[in-house]
Amino acid sequence: MRVERRGRVIRALSVVNRDGAGGAGERAEAKATKSFVLSKWAVHEAYEKVKANQGAAGVDEVSIARFEEDLNGNLYKIWNRMSSGSYFPPPVRAVEIPKRGGGVRVLGVPTVADRVAQTVVAMALEPAVEPIFHPDSYGYRPGRSAHDALERCRERCWRSDWVVDLDIRAFFDSIDHDLLLKAVSKHTDLPWVLLYIQRWLIAPLEKEDGTLVARDRGTPQGSAISPLLANLFLHYAFDMWLTKEFPTVSFERYADDAVIHCVSKAQAEQVLGALAQRLGDLGLELHPEKTRIVYCKDENRRGDHDHTSFDFLGYTFRRRRVRSEAGDLFDSFGPAISDTAAKAIRQRIRRWRLHLRSGSSLEDLAREVNPVVRGWINYYGRFYRSWLRRSLARINEYLVRWARRKYKRLARHPSRSWQWLGLVAERSPTLFAHWRVAWP
Repeated sequence: MRVERRGRVIRALSVVNRDGAGGAGERAEAKATKSFVLSKWAVHEAYEKVKANQGAAGVDEVSIARFEEDLNGNLYKIWNRMSSGSYFPPPVRAVEIPKRGGGVRVLGVPTVADRVAQTVVAMALEPAVEPIFHPDSYGYRPGRSAHDALERCRERCWRSDWVVDLDIRAFFDSIDHDLLLKAVSKHTDLPWVLLYIQRWLIAPLEKEDGTLVARDRGTPQGSAISPLLANLFLHYAFDMWLTKEFPTVSFERYADDAVIHCVSKAQAEQVLGALAQRLGDLGLELHPEKTRIVYCKDENRRGDHDHTSFDFLGYTFRRRRVRSEAGDLFDSFGPAISDTAAKAIRQRIRRWRLHLRSGSSLEDLAREVNPVVRGWINYYGRFYRSWLRRSLARINEYLVRWARRKYKRLARHPSRSWQWLGLVAERSPTLFAHWRVAWP
């Protein structure tokens, strides 16, 4: 089925003997010599990536499902306009997402067609820049993950006593366009790549009330090209600069979230001061409240400091009681799910209101919640899983309340309800995904 559909798309993209390819003007333009050489296969591959990532509709309110109603024609239009140099991106829909720590983050949602076009450019640029990226840059890179960054950070915290925990204020909104385009031009000889990136950078944001906001800085979070552009900008602004100026210092960076490891407080202060100056020269600013120097205090590190913990990629690094391979308990410094992430999980569980779903079966409830719970376990259960267990155990509490509403014989007997749930878990241990972490 997939092969047949792919064949239909490619045949439909042909500029020869094509009906309904966006009108006579489009067909006449297709016969003319193109300004740029773009592969039709690349457009189709880009669409497959966009579809796999899903995402909401943009300002044109065209969803992926609606885009597929005329998939052949829509892909042809993208290829035809991009190859002729006449592709101009529409405004980006602005969506405000509440931050866990308060305030809002503005995401930019391009149209489906624009996400396809951006992905075409990203696919052309990535092979040129990926090989030059620093090995300790982990965000949005093939073959690298947040867990890789967390593992490396944990190992380095054991070796180095001090950390600079960085937070760049409104990074994606503050990127200097001229500097970014200069970096792009250094790594591509394809004029259409530079042309379309320039157009995307200045495409306006459209607010919910329809107001258009012009942009002369930044690249919207949520667009397909932004992660690659952010990595390229920070490669020069942060990675290469830090490697040159402080060659003995190590770091992990995931997009604009970074941790720097130092051997002393004095070195951490020196690095932080120099970095603040460096970023300031590039139009960026370290968040004064969220950027801090942290002492990685454990059983063997004496003394104290104002900050002895930090958050990185949804995990909190701090002193924790652990057991050695020999079975001895000692204080180490390591990561577990952060309080902020754990609170968000508990809030999501509460919003499910499982205890009020007495008309549903346990199997119904499991099918609904398991995909989300598996995601939590896969991400937050990598280190110190016992801390995740505390939040997932809330699901059992709601299941007990569900049972007491559904079965009259359990209504007045909480202890029997827990026994009942335990028996269900013994009979069907894989029914709920969280039972491999938080047994009732």
